Amino acid sequence: MLCVASALAGWIDAVVGGGGLLQLPALLIGLPHLPPAYALGTNKAVSVVGTSAAAVTYVRKAPVDVRLASRLGVVAALSSVGGAFLAAGVNSAVLRPLIMVLLLGVAAFVVLRPQFGQTPGGATTRARVLAVFGVAGVGIGFYDGLLGPGTGTFLVIALVALLNMDMVTASATTKVVNVCTNIGALAMFTWQGTVLWKLAALMALFNMTGGLVGAHMALKRGSGFVRVVLLVTVVGLVGKLAYDQWWS
Repeated sequence: MLCVASALAGWIDAVVGGGGLLQLPALLIGLPHLPPAYALGTNKAVSVVGTSAAAVTYVRKAPVDVRLASRLGVVAALSSVGGAFLAAGVNSAVLRPLIMVLLLGVAAFVVLRPQFGQTPGGATTRARVLAVFGVAGVGIGFYDGLLGPGTGTFLVIALVALLNMDMVTASATTKVVNVCTNIGALAMFTWQGTVLWKLAALMALFNMTGGLVGAHMALKRGSGFVRVVLLVTVVGLVGKLAYDQWWS
């Protein structure tokens, strides 16, 4: 069950982000007698392999600005540390409704703007680059450490909206950023000793396979395909947050 979930999570994550919505709950169900920290740590160890494989595939075949993506990744990784530091003192029950409203707004925007992310929007200004570092690097990076679900999806939307990227290029850039944030988080979990390395190694093989397939499909089928997966992922994320808020 965990390996199948990991493969599907790798595919979703490579296309548009959000694979943790499937993989982390699967680990929590599959490891019921261990503290949740072990599921979190093992999830990061698995994800960093699949995300790295997808990132390499994208960088080789998509027009990714690796320098920009790497710098953005470093900022996001540092911001996520700050979010993680404050996470214990924040009531996530207050944040979830706000995030759901934001996601529903994103879904409505994508539906009402069929051309959103279909083709590159042209050159970007220095102000837009600075804005993406503030929104995606600092803001979304902080959210990744504070709460987490849907970080990849938020990054894709931010890159399309602020840097005029098409969906495929935005998804590719997101993978490079995610590698940086995952490595930072994994280092912390490793230091805490909450990674089940043998299980993670097995799941990582399936996650990597799913990630490679997802990246190739996104590159082959283009922005329209990524847009559809994005909408499905947003709906799934809203459902997950609603369940956590009112029924869990």
